[in-house]
Amino acid sequence: MLTKMGSEEAILFDLNSLPEGCISTILSLTSPIDACKSSVVSSTFRMASDSDVVWERFLPSDYKQILLRSVYSTHNFEFLTKKELYLRLRREPVMLDNGTKIFSLDKSTGKIQYMLGARELSIADGNNPLCWSWKLAPESRFSEVITLRSITNLKIRGKIKTSMLSPETTYAAYLIIKFEEWAYGLDSIPSELLLGENDGNSSTSNKGIAYLSHANDKKKQLMQQLFFANRMQMMRSKVVMEEDQGKGTRVLRDRNDGWMEIELGEFYISRDEKNDHDKEVKMSLMEVKGGQLKGGLIVQGIEVRPKLR
Repeated sequence: MLTKMGSEEAILFDLNSLPEGCISTILSLTSPIDACKSSVVSSTFRMASDSDVVWERFLPSDYKQILLRSVYSTHNFEFLTKKELYLRLRREPVMLDNGTKIFSLDKSTGKIQYMLGARELSIADGNNPLCWSWKLAPESRFSEVITLRSITNLKIRGKIKTSMLSPETTYAAYLIIKFEEWAYGLDSIPSELLLGENDGNSSTSNKGIAYLSHANDKKKQLMQQLFFANRMQMMRSKVVMEEDQGKGTRVLRDRNDGWMEIELGEFYISRDEKNDHDKEVKMSLMEVKGGQLKGGLIVQGIEVRPKLR
């Protein structure tokens, strides 16, 4: 239909008159939320928004190779539509690589996220039964977790290839932990947190100060916060100086799954880094002060997920 708007002319047309394939292509350039919303426009849009053309675009480009690493049979995914597969990966994480990693899509963004189990981490003296012990943990996502028995120098490291993550995305890494009831020597350890590419000296590397607290309830946690108020006051000038350099203090936070997490830092994955199959991001929690005996820390793993702003 041709209409006049002053001296300008505009051609108006009914989007429903477009071929379903054309609509699918257009929707694939939007977002999963927009594609779902468009299904209420008309029956044509509903069919187009459910098509594999749309949801193939929203899935990771290497999703087929990822699923081949699943500990489950690939038959669980073969007969799903691409939309069903996308929604399932947001809802149900997939165990990979003999049960050492977990892959899923972030519920908020649809971006790739991973969790590295304790078996996938490098832990100082982790093979020494006097320092660490492995145990079954039904409450964990992984079959095993590692518990600190006694050590003076705490070092936990992990790494992940940039090609495994979503491009043009800011990520954060989180250490997932718990504490035994008998835990000791952990609540006053300032630790240096390093997150960076390759050797940790890249522009994305950052450091911070972490405080691990093994409070078992809110009352104890409040008591510990009061106990460390003076310590934090003494460190304030140092912390402010570190924050000016892109560093800061990080503390434990409760998770919905009964575990706790502490952020190790954040980094950005560019499109070039996504295509670089040799590049890695290294994450670590390393004690730089203290030296006293400590024990009772339970490590489940490190989760790498999109950073929500």
